[in-house]
Amino acid sequence: MRTLCASTLVGEFFVIGLAGLVAMRTTDVPMGTLWTVSGVAMLLSLVLCGVLTRPGGVQLGWALQIALIASGFIVPTMFFLGACFAGLWWASVHFGRKVDEAKARYAT
Repeated sequence: MRTLCASTLVGEFFVIGLAGLVAMRTTDVPMGTLWTVSGVAMLLSLVLCGVLTRPGGVQLGWALQIALIASGFIVPTMFFLGACFAGLWWASVHFGRKVDEAKARYAT
């Protein structure tokens, strides 16, 4: 599960950064606020790669997905991209757990 979820989170890192660049040009949000929020979200996506296996890691990932979708209120394209990444996140968690179970079954 960790590999699939981490891949999704790394992709989100880049999308969040690029969305920040778009928002910088197309919105009236102060630049300091914009980059603080974008930077925290980018940092969270990378930190989550390391804490996925700990309690609450997957739930924090879902919170990031919700925030990514909500960022569509600033950059409308993010409604679509956030939904795509939420779908990828679901698939990563769902199928990653199945792969982990199969590995555990064949390991014994």
